[in-house]
Parts: sequence; C-alpha cells; structure tokens
Amino acid sequence: MTVPAPHRPPARGGRLRRTLTRAHEKATVAAYRATSALMGHVPVSVAWPIARAGFLAGYAAWPAKRRIIQANAGHILGVPPDDPAARRLARRVYQTYARYVVELMRLPSRPLDEPARLFATDGPTGYDSFRALYERTAREGRSLIAVSCHIGSIETLVAAFATRGLPVYGLADDSAYPELYELLQAQRRRWGVEVVPWRNLRSLFRILRQPVVLGLLVDWGYRPEDVPVRLFGAWTTLPAGPAVLAARTRALLVPVACRRLPDGHYEAEHLEPIEVPDGSPVGIARATQAIADAVEAMVREAPAQWYTFKRMWPASDAEAEALAARAAAMLVAEAPAEPAPREVAPA
Repeated sequence: MTVPAPHRPPARGGRLRRTLTRAHEKATVAAYRATSALMGHVPVSVAWPIARAGFLAGYAAWPAKRRIIQANAGHILGVPPDDPAARRLARRVYQTYARYVVELMRLPSRPLDEPARLFATDGPTGYDSFRALYERTAREGRSLIAVSCHIGSIETLVAAFATRGLPVYGLADDSAYPELYELLQAQRRRWGVEVVPWRNLRSLFRILRQPVVLGLLVDWGYRPEDVPVRLFGAWTTLPAGPAVLAARTRALLVPVACRRLPDGHYEAEHLEPIEVPDGSPVGIARATQAIADAVEAMVREAPAQWYTFKRMWPASDAEAEALAARAAAMLVAEAPAEPAPREVAPA
C-alpha cells in the first residue's frame, strides 16, 4: 500500500482528477526548467525585483495563504496575526523567499564550487566545527543527523558541505512532481549529495550504519499526531522521525542553520548536539523539544528568512490543551516508543 508523505494530504478524486493533477505537475516542471535556464543568463539584481513583485502579488491575491503566514509571523513576534508588525514580517518572508527561489534556479548554471564560495566565513560553529564533530562521531562508528528548518538556503548549505568532502544524504518526498524530483536529484548529485526517497526506509537505516551526515527538515506544519513541543511560547508539534532515527541508529542529532547575510553570502551555524539515549516516550519527547528549542533560536536570528507556508500552530485553545496533556503523559511514560515509519519527515 502506498502511504502519503507525512506533510502531504491523501490524494482524492477519480481518474480524471488524477490525470489533471499529473498534467499540472508536468506543466509546472516544464515551466521550472525553462525559468531555471533563463535565470542562468539573468543577473540576480535583475531577476530578484521581478520575482519579488510576482511573489508579493501572489501574497495579496491568496487570502488563505496570507492568513497562515501572518499567523506564523504573529507567533514569532508574540502579537495577534492582524497586527501591523505581523503583516510586515509576512511580506518580508515573501520577499526573501523570492530571492531564495531565484538563487535556487540559478544554481545549476553556476560553477561546481559556487555553494562553497557563497559562505563568507566558517566561524566558531561553522563548517570547520561541524567537520570536527563529524570526524569525532565517525571514529565512534556513528552518523550525524543534521536537523534544520526552511531557513536561508538549506540547498546551498548541503551542497557546500558535500563539495568540501562530507558524505551528505537527504530525505525527500518523491510522491509528487516526479520529474522535478529527478531534476533536483541530478542537480544534487552534481555536488555529491544523495537523496533517499522518504518511503525507502530500509535504505535509510542501511545508510545510517556507516558514518554519514543525513539532513532532515522538521517544519512541515502542525499535525496533531506528532510530538507535542513548546515553540515560541505556545504548544505545537514536530515530527518524531529525527529522534526515532537517532535512537535506533545511535546517531547524534545536530541542529544546523544556514542564513543569508546582507551582502548575499551565507553563514552556517550548528547548535548544541542532542543525544537521544533511547526510544522511550520520555526520550523522544525530550529530544524533540530540544529540536524545537533549536528551531526557535534559528528563527529568532532571521525571522524573515523562515520560509514556512504551512500552519505551524494549532488553531484552537482546545487543541493546545490536548497537546499539553499528551506531553505530560509522554514525560512520565516508560514503555519503549515505536512510532510509525511515516513519521520520518522528508527534507
């Protein structure tokens, strides 16, 4: 049986709807290919203002999505969603996301070492520090699971790390836009990054038996069945996947961020590593809360660069109260946790 990706709702409709969906996917991929080829010949200084205007027009014309972005911005700032500060931050998110898309589309036409050259300095918690952490865990026969969120340009970060010699893997959803998935796969392999389809868990566990770096993103939106955590002072959930994988494979969780600097370069940062001693509810809950704390720290540094377009918090107080009760129950439980494989969120 095919199970939908953790962040994707199940497909609905008959054969006609599926046919139309596939036609839309193929048209989208064709447009992406053409635009990406064009971007290789257009300077960022020209492409970004055009893309920014287009994204802001979409922001104005899509009320449902606008409400989601403003609600997320309100949580970050601690203000109501309709507060002027939340609206300003939401618009800035769209503007910076436009630049990210332009840069992502330009990457295939750039030199192979472009991602590495885009990083200004390594810094005390940059690549050199991350490499030393990897080498230490590798000597112990363990992998690193680099957990992050959609902030800055994770694509550039993993490409930079891979071209500098780290064995980097990612987890991705291949259940929609298969042609685009293959296109991005080829682009990532050019830098030495291997991406595993999220449903291929057997390969994932095999890969983690050797010292590698596996990248996982955790901000796929609020889902009631995920692990309750506190994020920006309110109850929400994050996927159990990273903590479960770490517990089952002895891997070390390392929160990683990539932020764009004003001059167009990037800075990499890793936060305090997270050990997951076991797969008990207590172990999973504490590790996932530590991930949430790291995500909050990442976002606070550059809130306009957090490109999350899904609702990240529950819509009602009743849902939040239910999460608080479940979190309390997990912290006193002693039975081993066996979360379903689908809880491994793709990158």
